[in-house]
Amino acid sequence: MTYKLGIMNYWLMKTEPGTYSWGDLVHDKQTEWTGVRNYQARNSMNAMKIGDLVFVYHSANEKQIIGIAKVIREAHADSTDKTGVWTCVDIKAVKTLSSPITLAEIKADSFFTDMVLVNNSRLSVQPVLVKHWKRILKRTHTV
Repeated sequence: MTYKLGIMNYWLMKTEPGTYSWGDLVHDKQTEWTGVRNYQARNSMNAMKIGDLVFVYHSANEKQIIGIAKVIREAHADSTDKTGVWTCVDIKAVKTLSSPITLAEIKADSFFTDMVLVNNSRLSVQPVLVKHWKRILKRTHTV
């Protein structure tokens, strides 16, 4: 499996839209992605490089990929963490998907059976395979 295309990596980051939504990111233009308190998700953020692209996924009731962001600052201390254990990255909004794609749609397509989102839907930051990235862009008419 490859999560890379050249030097760029692809990711998915979840957010609860009632806490911080895609619309908030578009309005703010960029943000420090703080508050992640899961070691596997933190390790994914530690692997992110400037220029990597990220699907922004609304969790809770929506359960859909809604936009694309770009990593603009690599892992650094999370300003909301007093223990010094947790890191975060900074991202900026790039593009709203032409038509969001729901978790139900992704799960209904056998092409995505090996996607992390399908197999570990609770993980808040996760890698995305190149083939999944491309297929989602095609399915959402964002290519």
